[in-house]
Amino acid sequence: MSDSLDTLSDASQPRVLLLIASTSYKATDFLAAAQRLRVGVTVGSDHEATLAEVAPGSTLAVDFSDQAGSVRDIVELHRHRPLSGIVAAEDEGTVLAAAGAQALGLRQNPVEAVRLCRRKDLFRAKLANTGLSAPSFQAFPADTDPALVRDRVPYPCVVKPVALAASRGVIRADGPEAFEAAFRRVADIVTGATRLDDERRVVLVESYIPGVEVALEGLLVDGRLRTLAILDKPDPLVGPYFEETLFVTPSRLPRPVQQEIQRLTGLVAKAIGLREGPVHAEMRVNDDGAWIIELAPRTIGGLCSRIFRYRAGVSLEELVLRHALGRELDELDESLPPSGVMMIPIPGAGRLRGVEGIDDAEAVEGVEEIVMSLLPGQEVLPLPEGNRYLGFIFARGESAPEVERALRQSHALLDVQIDPN
Repeated sequence: MSDSLDTLSDASQPRVLLLIASTSYKATDFLAAAQRLRVGVTVGSDHEATLAEVAPGSTLAVDFSDQAGSVRDIVELHRHRPLSGIVAAEDEGTVLAAAGAQALGLRQNPVEAVRLCRRKDLFRAKLANTGLSAPSFQAFPADTDPALVRDRVPYPCVVKPVALAASRGVIRADGPEAFEAAFRRVADIVTGATRLDDERRVVLVESYIPGVEVALEGLLVDGRLRTLAILDKPDPLVGPYFEETLFVTPSRLPRPVQQEIQRLTGLVAKAIGLREGPVHAEMRVNDDGAWIIELAPRTIGGLCSRIFRYRAGVSLEELVLRHALGRELDELDESLPPSGVMMIPIPGAGRLRGVEGIDDAEAVEGVEEIVMSLLPGQEVLPLPEGNRYLGFIFARGESAPEVERALRQSHALLDVQIDPN
């Protein structure tokens, strides 16, 4: 434990433990939100360089794979520097955040509920007998011979890891031969994922749900879902891979459909046992209604949360911190202005030589900012193996269609140059 933990606050201010993974995009935005709130932050990470770079002198080394040991360290930190809340920036820290908060008697979700959300197979199994609309599924160890199970799965189907995010390793298969190839490819991804223990080296096979895909961003307060936004994904996500590109709000779906999305999200959260904090839901919508694909007890991935800006510049991260501290959340009654983000697609594998046209792309009317997250010389890898975003384009406008046009026009002006390996 660091000997100097007061870099970001004095001893009289409330303090939050912020759990951050080494691949985090969100550290800067959470720390900025804490400064606006005059809240002290101790950054907990399992990566030494992350601790040194993000918050030198105000850190706690944790091991996300050693829950018991890390909870003991959190309790010891609390004894010297009392904590008022624990927040996980990404999936990796959600279980530890729940366990640590439970040990300290702080506002939190049940540990088992969060654990279910971290395992897609357990999440599906929990929902199987609820009557809620979700894909049918089967789970197989990654070392399974797909030729032996190819006749047991429905077609089309989706093959995916049970414990990876951001569409990594998600592949559609329309028949037995495509299934075998997809299964082997996903199994290789799962086997090579250093953060996965043997228990999570499992491949999920679920029925493909046709329709448009949407996301819901919300906040649970004492078990009640407060919807922040329903986000359309205008680009079709039909496979064989499922690279997310655009999020745009407000949704253009009919009001009854939006109400069904909110209703289903709330019911799923209740069925799983989630009660507090941010939730990010992924759904498919077709003529049969809304279907839950995933529900995560965290905010939207990457830097996408930057489209959430309320009056006086209040950010999504600020709302999450205020909720963790038990403060008022008046902004939840507001509507977001039309806004959107594009996660810049990676066109091929290799090394990034550079991206030209950024100034022209950023000058497009409605575009607020372009943030590149990979630097020249770094390796780039598209889905399904890739796990990094190339960058983000943010836009606002008078309407959702106007925002979408700005994002597409801006992206068209970018020239992504990749040298093949």
